[in-house]
Amino acid sequence: MPTRNDALKDRLSRYREINITVTGRKSGRAISIPVWFVWEDDKLYLLPVQGSDTQWYKNVLKNLSIRIDARGAEAEVKVVLVTDAAQVSSVVGKFRAKYGTNDVKKYYSKLNIAVVVQVR
Repeated sequence: MPTRNDALKDRLSRYREINITVTGRKSGRAISIPVWFVWEDDKLYLLPVQGSDTQWYKNVLKNLSIRIDARGAEAEVKVVLVTDAAQVSSVVGKFRAKYGTNDVKKYYSKLNIAVVVQVR
């Protein structure tokens, strides 16, 4: 019997962009942002475009729960913050493989952290 996350996993394997919703660290409001991601081995990798200076990342530091939405297939998930340079570099490599080195260089100004989500 398929789980409710099967539709989500299917869409994550086919799309280039999803929306994440974080809780504002000061306002407490839900804030939705389109982001690039890499989907691999039931893990969702996120790379904030301005690294640790990215606003949605600063919100996640206060509340590790986010909502992911891949065109209607949604899940509430807990994130794992990645600060180890070797692990961040591995995530950056995954983004370069999916989106191309030039686009990653063009859009991502600071590559010092990453975020990983386990989707069950």
